Amino acid sequence: MAFRLDLALCATVSAATLISLQSAAAQQAGATQLEELSVEGQGAGGQAGGGAGTGAPGVATNDGYVAKTTRTGTKTDTPVIETPAAINTVTQQQLQDRQPQNLQEALAYTPGVKVGAFGFDPRYDSFFIRGVDVTYTGVFRDGLRQFNSPNGLFRLEPYGLESISILKGPASAIYGASSSAGIVDLISKRPTDYKFGEVEAQTGSFNRMQGNFDIGGPINDEGTVLWRLTGVARNSGTELDAVKDNRAFIAPAVTFKPNDDTKFTILGEYMDSTTGGSAAYQNRYAPDDVLQSNPLGADKTPLAYKDFNDFRQKQWRAGYELEHRFNEFVTLHQNVRYSGLSTRQEYNGSYNMDTGLIRADVDGFAADTYLTTKVETGPARHTILTGVDASYLAYKERQAFGSFTDPHDISTPDYDDLTSFPRYYNQKQTLVGVYAQDEVALDRWRLTFGGRYDWFDSDLKTRITSLEDRDGDGDFTDYVKTPDRQKQNDGKFTGRAALSYVTPFGLTPFVGYGTSFVPNPGTVIGGSVTKPTVGEQVEAGVKYAHPGTNSLITASVFWLKQKDGVVFAVVDGQNQQTQLDFRNRGFEIDATGTMQNGVTLQASYSYTDTEISEPVSIGGKELTGIPKHAFQLWGGYEAKSGALKGLGLGAGVRYEGSSFGDNTNRSLIKNDPRAFVDAKVSYELDNLSADLKGFRLQVNATNLLDDVKQMCTSNYCYWDKGRQVIASVRYRW
Repeated sequence: MAFRLDLALCATVSAATLISLQSAAAQQAGATQLEELSVEGQGAGGQAGGGAGTGAPGVATNDGYVAKTTRTGTKTDTPVIETPAAINTVTQQQLQDRQPQNLQEALAYTPGVKVGAFGFDPRYDSFFIRGVDVTYTGVFRDGLRQFNSPNGLFRLEPYGLESISILKGPASAIYGASSSAGIVDLISKRPTDYKFGEVEAQTGSFNRMQGNFDIGGPINDEGTVLWRLTGVARNSGTELDAVKDNRAFIAPAVTFKPNDDTKFTILGEYMDSTTGGSAAYQNRYAPDDVLQSNPLGADKTPLAYKDFNDFRQKQWRAGYELEHRFNEFVTLHQNVRYSGLSTRQEYNGSYNMDTGLIRADVDGFAADTYLTTKVETGPARHTILTGVDASYLAYKERQAFGSFTDPHDISTPDYDDLTSFPRYYNQKQTLVGVYAQDEVALDRWRLTFGGRYDWFDSDLKTRITSLEDRDGDGDFTDYVKTPDRQKQNDGKFTGRAALSYVTPFGLTPFVGYGTSFVPNPGTVIGGSVTKPTVGEQVEAGVKYAHPGTNSLITASVFWLKQKDGVVFAVVDGQNQQTQLDFRNRGFEIDATGTMQNGVTLQASYSYTDTEISEPVSIGGKELTGIPKHAFQLWGGYEAKSGALKGLGLGAGVRYEGSSFGDNTNRSLIKNDPRAFVDAKVSYELDNLSADLKGFRLQVNATNLLDDVKQMCTSNYCYWDKGRQVIASVRYRW
């Protein structure tokens, strides 16, 4: 704890130094501030949704399906249309219309994002951006990195989010450790300056029962103290009998606004969830391969045994956001968060009636302090960002293995002695970085450039206990512990430069280049510590917002490469990390719109071409599980008048082309193209009677046609998630 406090103190002291360095420049007269953006309409679903631009003040503004501003792109309130990078946003209205149950479903209509690579798997929120697995390195919460370990990953409750911002391309120059493909920033619900309330009951497939609530508003008449409390309770099965989908979630938030210049928000969360440790199916293997390393496909025989398959995870976070404006030129921001999780994962297979148990504990601390300074140099207006952040990750993981035929099997209740686990991992990582960025506005030109230097330190301890024949009697009964310690110490510079041109008729072309650096937790196959991943990307594109309409179109081409990128492969029945060098290139186009006549639309297409460069043995091959072609289309309509007033309809289709099931690109496990159809119908009951004001009925279906195909990734085959239907009744006041 003392070390974490030292990091926070370091960030605070460094910020004070930055203030003194920038104060002289800040006093220049005539600095021009960006015009405040005004967005009309409730957008985020009325009161409880936060309203357009009010649910997360100072973080993002959205109007229906269309994002107007987001801090994710530059850490400032630069309009999305002017930011020289591809940014996709899942707005509050999209979340309410589609009712996603996890992060994968929330991102399913985002161009260039691949979800479902491991079929039906509720254990982790795993996904790819532009062909790069960013599950461990690309998820941020409210601008701070979300820490993970190899088997300890934070889960997302979508009901606790205001929106999701997806920034494409390297962001290490301002965010530090992150992927070259981009980051996904999860924006938490925050207190609002008006009173509201919402309760919701859900039921549906697999005996699902769920209750949600979201309430808040000002505490005092002056409106200087605001609060919000969001909660979820669920008890549900899944399409696999041995896999549950239960959770309890609570997220309190309080904002203090003593004056117009200072805002202090406390954000918290606790979630207790239980799902299945084995959510896959038995694989068939080539009969002439005794090593069982060449899967030909997946049977419909589940691996899980109901009596020993619970994967229980408790996770929590607590932090704050401070924003203080010294004057019209200088504003201080500080974001701090502590997060932790503890898991107990039971899993099993059916080849040798084997079982496994994993205990993982993760603690993470992050503090980001930065100064925003607005100055002018002749005709150029500058928004200068200078900051320092520090992060700390510590995780412990213990693994044990057994068999149902063993009387001392780990599935027996008495086996809970952590010292008996034959595999033990303990890793600590620290990362400290300093960064600067300048956004220059000169006439219609927008130039953004910046750089960062990170100091990285890692200490990994492992202990592997194995049976050996130490006395030479041919009986492998001697327990031998093999301790190991691997340290890393490194530093890396990353940078980003981008340029856009804002035309008066809504068209904004842009071009950019950036580099990335991210340390990785855990070990690779063979036990060596995972190396940091470095990458770079070049991107060019255009954005178009048709004047007079609430719409946005973004199109871009990109080329990126990564060295020592982390990928996964199933070896000896276990999913293990390995590292590859590869390059990806492609094209993306995305269009969103919310019209006054009640029509909403989101359409996108992406082309992703991947190629492995190292190791040479698979050089030129495509990355496993990544289709070249994919498109998503969602359309909705809500009647504003007439006999159908209050009726809402929506439907979407998600298509992806063929892909390979392993990095050697064997045709035996090539994935066929597939398409999934989703749908939604809703009705506002106050159109039947004024006494029912605030009541809404809604039914959502994912994979409506129940089209389930085999999906192979990283040498193992799964099955797509089948149809799920959820009905809800909601009351708002």
